Amino acid sequence: MSRRVSLPGASELFGGAAPKQTRPEKRTTPDGSALADRPSPNGRSSTAVVDDRKSSGRIRHDTKITVYVTEEELIGLEQARLALRKEHGLSADRGRIVREAIDVLLADFVDHGPDSVLVRRLKASE
Repeated sequence: MSRRVSLPGASELFGGAAPKQTRPEKRTTPDGSALADRPSPNGRSSTAVVDDRKSSGRIRHDTKITVYVTEEELIGLEQARLALRKEHGLSADRGRIVREAIDVLLADFVDHGPDSVLVRRLKASE
């Protein structure tokens, strides 16, 4: 008699389609109106840039980009990951932290346009 344990194969573990992402909550202004209803400072709809952004979190991602970072940036990212685990009890991989950071930055850009952190930092680096 074999002492081998029968384990599921990769197709059984990873075979299904990725879970469907639910539509993110609409973000609103303090007066209760939807941000999409509010014109941006440059006259364009805020949905022209980003439509109701929310980080994708822990789902399977089919699209990939490669970003080169400095050693200091990578160390900072890893230190943030470890601090999230140690100080806040949150387990997140570097990819998830980057996706959250992108979401926060894009939301700020949609909300504040020329006064956003992204625009200020890009102008400062010129």
